[in-house]
Amino acid sequence: MKPIPIPRLLIPHIKAMARKYPVITITGPRQSGKTTLAQTVFPKMPYVLLENPDDRLLANADPRAFLNRYPKGVIIDEAQRAPDLFSYIQGIVDGNRRNGQFILTGSQHFLLSKHISQSLAGRVSIHHLLPFSYQEVRDLKQCPKTLDALLFRGFYPRIWDKKLAPEKWYGGYVNTYLERDVRDLKNIGDLSVFQRFLKICAGRHAQVINMSSIGDDCGVSSNTIKSWFSVLEASFIVYFVPPYYRNLNKRLIKAPKMFFYDPGLVCYLLGIPDVRNIGVHPQRGSLVEGFVLGEIVKYFYNQGQDPKMYFWRDRTGHEVDALVEIKGRLVAFEVKSAQTFNERFLDSIRYLRRFVKGLKGVLVYDGHLEFERDGIRVMNWKNLNKCITEF
Repeated sequence: MKPIPIPRLLIPHIKAMARKYPVITITGPRQSGKTTLAQTVFPKMPYVLLENPDDRLLANADPRAFLNRYPKGVIIDEAQRAPDLFSYIQGIVDGNRRNGQFILTGSQHFLLSKHISQSLAGRVSIHHLLPFSYQEVRDLKQCPKTLDALLFRGFYPRIWDKKLAPEKWYGGYVNTYLERDVRDLKNIGDLSVFQRFLKICAGRHAQVINMSSIGDDCGVSSNTIKSWFSVLEASFIVYFVPPYYRNLNKRLIKAPKMFFYDPGLVCYLLGIPDVRNIGVHPQRGSLVEGFVLGEIVKYFYNQGQDPKMYFWRDRTGHEVDALVEIKGRLVAFEVKSAQTFNERFLDSIRYLRRFVKGLKGVLVYDGHLEFERDGIRVMNWKNLNKCITEF
């Protein structure tokens, strides 16, 4: 596979960890560029894809013989398909203590992390590779200049590399995802019901989740919905942002908010036919909020860190979109889809300061004027990464 000509921000951290750990693991959604990244960082290593039936058969039937083929190390793609390999890898790395020997990738985080925790704890450095961040695509000549165009196109590498029509690519992606990951992780008999569940979730993107309500809409139990969400989480389709309530008023919302990692996938599931429809779509605000929070998540993953992000909402309607722990301190982020600044945009952060003294704040919006008001930075979404770095 020819590497995508866009340097991934995760590369420096993986190189550094490969000098300290014998096993490197790269997880992320299908088509996020894990294989290309591994082959780019470790170009001299042999590569094996365990979705290949012959290789998977040998890896499961005779793990020792499989690993003996690669005495100097190997990239094993979709490694979770041969769970017995992990114990044998443990024996090898404990014996020779050579760093950067095994590179394991996988698109099912739950299964991969389960095998790692059982066999490779303390020997592995784990990394999450999501689709491109804005910072990774902004220098492309075909990079659209408007936020709506970015939301519609999404950030999966193949769309950018091959200049594919987003609506067609996402259609194939959803079908492939349903056939592979869903059947692997859960024995779901009627995939059409699960596909309806996906579309309902898209309609609740960036909202507080009520499992019972979604179950009623799908015609299944809330326990089934919880199980299906575990599939979406394990496959890096969605993530949850928990509420923040430490040392605050107890009259707070305590259910999490749900976000899709990729806005283009949300647009497809919502049935948005064209980028021109996003500007008038009732969920544009949710799409923008999800995009900004997704960029924050990508920033931390690309630094080799797990993001510590929350939202805050009380029962009287006050809400802050995100509270992010940066260098040990909380920073409040409020996201607006408008291009024109309004003083009321700062009200939620100002209100939360009653409970969190000295709270720093950032308003991210689609406008171009940038300034600071009452210790709150007002900034365009294009400069989000720079803002996080400066805290």
